[in-house]
Amino acid sequence: RNAFGIILASRPRSRNPAMKADARVILPNRTQMEFRASDLESLLPEGHRARLVWSYVVGQDLGRFYERIRVREGGVGRAAIAPEILLSLWLYATLDGVGSAREVARLTDAHDAYRWLCGGVQVNYHTLSDFRKDHGEALDELLSANVATLIAAGVVKLRQVAHDGMRVRASAGAGSFRREDKLAGYLEAARERVAQLKAELEADPGKADRARQAARLRAAREREARVAEALARLPELEAIKRRQGKAADQARASTTDAQATVMKMGDGGFRPAYNPQLASDVDSLVIVGVEVATAGSDQGQMVPMIEQVRERCGQAPEAWLVDGGFVGHQQVEQASAHTTVYGPVPAAKDKTVDPHQPKPDDSPAVAAWRARMGTDEAKAIYKNRAATAECVNAQSRNRGLQQFRVRGLAKVKCVVLFFALAHNLMRMASLAPEMLALGKGASAVSGIGA
Repeated sequence: RNAFGIILASRPRSRNPAMKADARVILPNRTQMEFRASDLESLLPEGHRARLVWSYVVGQDLGRFYERIRVREGGVGRAAIAPEILLSLWLYATLDGVGSAREVARLTDAHDAYRWLCGGVQVNYHTLSDFRKDHGEALDELLSANVATLIAAGVVKLRQVAHDGMRVRASAGAGSFRREDKLAGYLEAARERVAQLKAELEADPGKADRARQAARLRAAREREARVAEALARLPELEAIKRRQGKAADQARASTTDAQATVMKMGDGGFRPAYNPQLASDVDSLVIVGVEVATAGSDQGQMVPMIEQVRERCGQAPEAWLVDGGFVGHQQVEQASAHTTVYGPVPAAKDKTVDPHQPKPDDSPAVAAWRARMGTDEAKAIYKNRAATAECVNAQSRNRGLQQFRVRGLAKVKCVVLFFALAHNLMRMASLAPEMLALGKGASAVSGIGA
């Protein structure tokens, strides 16, 4: 339709390939280098999660982390990377679901949030890996300080604490498990290999491939140490087999990660795994206790966790909520000295017997637990267990706690502590944002949901 309202026939498009070939157009060139002038501060918007992490970290007492830095003012040596940077990177990576030190190192070059946290400091994966596994005590103290701050602010009330375990796949294959006779043979072969490589290295120290020979010797020594550690753990595994009514000579240990144990997983299969234990405050969903068990059962884990929470928080919770895997007469009796236990009473084999009625051989604490769990009030309180413990476990799974990338109990616990700190950081941002100096409340932080 032209300016006078007359409808004009549209001209059909030409299908002649020559028309496209002759046309002069500009196409994208994505291999061309560009240099843009911008500061790191402008990369992230206000309220970005990386800013939240940094605000939290710089407000903590990191003295224990600084104690390990050997380079001092006036001395020699290259300056160390500030613990604030490394701690922030790992907390942000944990929230981001990244668990590989190599991947975090790559992201410090490729991702704006990680670049902002680094602030121009170059970080390699060796430094990141060492930092994550070498500060177990400092991370535990940081968690204690975090929980103490939330208790003082009235966020954590410790009226009820839910305790649960979650089996997480270890960094070891099922084929790495061997019995004692095999392990003894492997150890002897490893020692012979170490002696051979050491002799070759000493015979010709000026050899051109000296670095490669040294690397082989180091790998052989690490192999020897892993096999020796597996042999040292066999007595513990044999004792477990005896308690299960099985032959002790069936015990097997892994030559890859001696602390890993074959456990029954949630899907019904059996795989090498660890059993992280988390205790969470019901009112706030804040994690107040962290431990890692090498046994596939939760039996015997309740009392040690209660003791840890008492030491960490300065008080015992009023109620302790656990599932049936934790409850045992001895555990209930010991725990009842500090808190009120809420856990299901096992069903009686005789269906005519009420399991909530005290038995003649029950101690006063066990009898009280039986009677208590038969009341409607206790059943209502116990419903909070799944809503708390399963929720915290699910959030950890969603953040990448599916399989450990490190080996050894001490390193695994460091990883779990990072998950606990990251989880509590987000709970703090949701429940008490003023403690992070956010200024405009939790809504000021993008992606802040627990």
